[in-house]
Amino acid sequence: MPIDLKKLWDSALVEVELTVSKANFSMWFKETYILKIEDGVVYLSVPNIFVKDWLLNKFHKFLIKCLRNTIEVRNIEYIITKNSDTKHTKEQTKAVYFNPTSELPLADYYINKDDNLNPRYTFESFVIGPFNELAHTAAVVVSKKPGISYNPLFVYGDTGRGKTHLIQAVGNYIKTNSTKKVYYITSEKFAIDYINAVQQERANTFKEKYRAYDVIIMDDVQFLSGKEKSQEELFHLFNSFYDDNKQIIFSSDKHPNFIQNLENRLKSRFSAGMVVDIPHPDIESRVAILQQKAQQQNFTVPNEVVDFIASSVDGNIRELEGILNAVIMQTKHRGRDLSINEIKNITKNSIKPERKVSSKDIVKTIADFYNIKESMIYEKSRRKEVVKPRQVIMYILREEFDESYPSIGQKLGGRDHTTVIHSCEKIKNELKTDHFLMEELKQIKSMI
Repeated sequence: MPIDLKKLWDSALVEVELTVSKANFSMWFKETYILKIEDGVVYLSVPNIFVKDWLLNKFHKFLIKCLRNTIEVRNIEYIITKNSDTKHTKEQTKAVYFNPTSELPLADYYINKDDNLNPRYTFESFVIGPFNELAHTAAVVVSKKPGISYNPLFVYGDTGRGKTHLIQAVGNYIKTNSTKKVYYITSEKFAIDYINAVQQERANTFKEKYRAYDVIIMDDVQFLSGKEKSQEELFHLFNSFYDDNKQIIFSSDKHPNFIQNLENRLKSRFSAGMVVDIPHPDIESRVAILQQKAQQQNFTVPNEVVDFIASSVDGNIRELEGILNAVIMQTKHRGRDLSINEIKNITKNSIKPERKVSSKDIVKTIADFYNIKESMIYEKSRRKEVVKPRQVIMYILREEFDESYPSIGQKLGGRDHTTVIHSCEKIKNELKTDHFLMEELKQIKSMI
C-alpha cells in the first residue's frame, strides 16, 4: 500500500516531542526524515555521526514503537545524508510502497494490530528475580485462570521495571492457550479513543468495542489522572467486566491509592483484586537480566563486563538493556572485546546524571503529594494536615540527604533542632507499624 513518508515521520515525531525537551528535540530530530522503506526496514536520514549514534543508543526502540503505531516496522537503519546529496521534497516521499518480504518471520517482529500485543513479551523471555518474583507469580496465576483469580491484577513500579513486558506476557499466554479475545491499550490511548467517540457521536460503538473483549490490559493508568469523563467510562467498563468474570489488568508507576486526581471509586476497584509492586532489581537480578538479554542476541559478554554494568546501573532495566546494546554494537564494530575503561565511557555517556535535589524541591514535591500549599510548610501552623507533611520532609532530609538537624530546622522556617529530632524520631517509629505510611514514603522517594 502507498505510504506518505513525510506524514508517517511527522506523526512519529509528535510522540517524540512529548517525551523530550525542546532543546533536545531541535538538536537531535530537526534534520531527520525517512528516505525509504524496504522489507520492513525504515531508512532514516540523519545529518551526522553524532545524531546517528545518539538516536541508535537512546531512542532506537522508542522510534520503532512510534512508527509501529502506524505501520509494521521491523527495524530502523540510520543513513548519514548531507543536504547536497539528497533533496528531501514532498514529491520524493509522497507515495512509496511498503512491501515486507514474505520470507520474514513477521510474527516475531510485528505488534498485532488486532490486540496490540508484542509477541516478544512472553513469560519465557521474562527474567525472574527476587525483586519481581511475586508479580510474576501473580501474573502466571491470572494467565491460567483469567477472570477467576486476582481480578483485577494491578502491577505498579517505577519506569523500566518490566511492567509492560509482564502484563503483555499474560495477554500473549491467554491468547495462545485459549479462545478468549485479549486487548492491550495504554490509558492515554483509551482516553483519546473515548474523546474521539464522543465528538463523533459514536459513544455506543466505543462501549460495544471494549465490551466485546474477554481480557483488557491497560498500561500506565496514572495518565487518567484528572480525566473525569474517561475515568467514568473506565469505571463502567470495569463493572461490566467484573460482573461477567472477564479479566482486567492494569499497570501504573505508583500504587492506585497514590494516583492523584483519581476517583475514589476507581481506587477502590483497582485495590479489590491483587495489587503487586515491582521494586528496583537487586544486583544479582541485574546480572541475570544482562546475561539473558545478551543470550537473546546470541552474544557472549565477559563476566567482568556484566558485573561492572550491573553495579553501575541501579534499578532501570531499560537503561541496562540500552547500555548492553551499546556494548554489543561497539564490540562488533571494533572486532574485539572492549576494555573496562571503554565500558566506563559507554556507561558514563548512557546513564542520566543524577539531578541535584534542593530542600525546596523536596518541600514542593511533598506538599504536592499531600495536596497542601507549599507556603504552609514554613508557617507555624500546628494543623494536622500540615504537621505530618512537615515531619515527613524533615525525615526525608535527614535520612535520605544526611542534613544536620539545625540545618533542617533553619530551612523549614527557623525551627529549633529539637523539634526536628522529635519529628524524625516520630516518623521513624511510626514506620515500624504503619504500612500505609511506609507506602507513602516509598512513593515520595520515587517522585524525588
